[in-house]
Amino acid sequence: MSFFNHLKNKAEEFLPFGQNRGQQGSGSSPHQNYPGQSYQHPPPGQWQQPPPGQWQQPPPGQWYQPPPGQWYQPPPGQWHPPPQGQWQQPPPGQWQQPPPEQWQQTPPPPPPPPYGSRPNDAPPPVPTGSRPDETPPAAQGPGVYWRPNFSAGIPVGQEFEQKQGHGDPWGWGNSELQNYTAEPSNSFYTPDGKLVLRAVARPAHPDPEARWTSARLVSRRTLARPDGCLTAWLTLPCAEGIWPAFWMLPREPFVWPHEGEVDIAETWNADCQNHSCLHWGFYTPEDAPKHFVRQTHVPDMASRPVRFDFAWRCGGTGIREEDGKSAGGGRLMWYVDGRPVMRNIMPPGTRPIEDWCILLNVAMGGNVCQGKEPREGAYDLLVHGLQLAEAPEGGWGRFENDWHHCADGAVM
Repeated sequence: MSFFNHLKNKAEEFLPFGQNRGQQGSGSSPHQNYPGQSYQHPPPGQWQQPPPGQWQQPPPGQWYQPPPGQWYQPPPGQWHPPPQGQWQQPPPGQWQQPPPEQWQQTPPPPPPPPYGSRPNDAPPPVPTGSRPDETPPAAQGPGVYWRPNFSAGIPVGQEFEQKQGHGDPWGWGNSELQNYTAEPSNSFYTPDGKLVLRAVARPAHPDPEARWTSARLVSRRTLARPDGCLTAWLTLPCAEGIWPAFWMLPREPFVWPHEGEVDIAETWNADCQNHSCLHWGFYTPEDAPKHFVRQTHVPDMASRPVRFDFAWRCGGTGIREEDGKSAGGGRLMWYVDGRPVMRNIMPPGTRPIEDWCILLNVAMGGNVCQGKEPREGAYDLLVHGLQLAEAPEGGWGRFENDWHHCADGAVM
């Protein structure tokens, strides 16, 4: 065999370089691709069409547009949103909300101004970080049927019940720190017609009741309509140990959680993630399917008014004769800055939507904040506007269109 190998080697010397030779030793030789092996990116500026069945994300700034009729669809169940600014149409049935252009990453808001620990300290002014330049436009059209009066000359208690206390023995159900008060240092109207809910952290205060104070407001009126839309423009405090919320519960007395809870705006621990939620069960394994949520990242929620809408269409769905509860089937949709972010069906056995109230509060510490305590300071939930209308902006035609393009709530 050595004789034939000798002849073979001599013949290869007369062949062009690279033919019938191994791939070793040549840095410019093409890379061998095997089935199942990931495709390698070419050098920068030399992006090429990969072999069929081996689609890969091109390098940043070199996005590849496939030829007509060869649009790539990812395998079922593997859809992921593209990088920010590269929105694509997802596969049917896997609709994703495109990121709003204005939701760009901004520097975190500055810490709240210090607030002394002496009992006679005056309340601080509204922090500049919670006083955006722009003011949301007033509601248009005759469909608005309730807008609370935010005039500085009237007490907050005229429009809202001001809850008080620690929510003992369980810290409002979540081991929260705050003592809710009706004091004007914790909830008040500004001269320019805004509502402020102020959480004040003074951990060194000699009076334990004054160390963590805040406000929890419940509207004195209900939604009162089987169809409608609730809208608020809010600037939310984002800080460790702080948990602001804009949400709804059935009118008291009610049975929690079976009669339902809707969370429209809430965030905690400075993550600037809004949580749109629907709950009607306990936090147990068997009740897991009774909790739905969608998260929306709004990085500048602490520095501008963010618009939140909750639209409901429950007319004609019926009331159960045996207990007066909802028969279910109504449609609910959550919006952030005018974009639909979550939809769900009203569960049977909850309180009819007409009998629900609106809540605003700022909680401190507790289980949701993972036991973290806020730094000493004042933290403001700023309400620029609040209203109830007979239909969402754009009417029920827009609602129907949004319904078909909105994501269902995800089980928590």
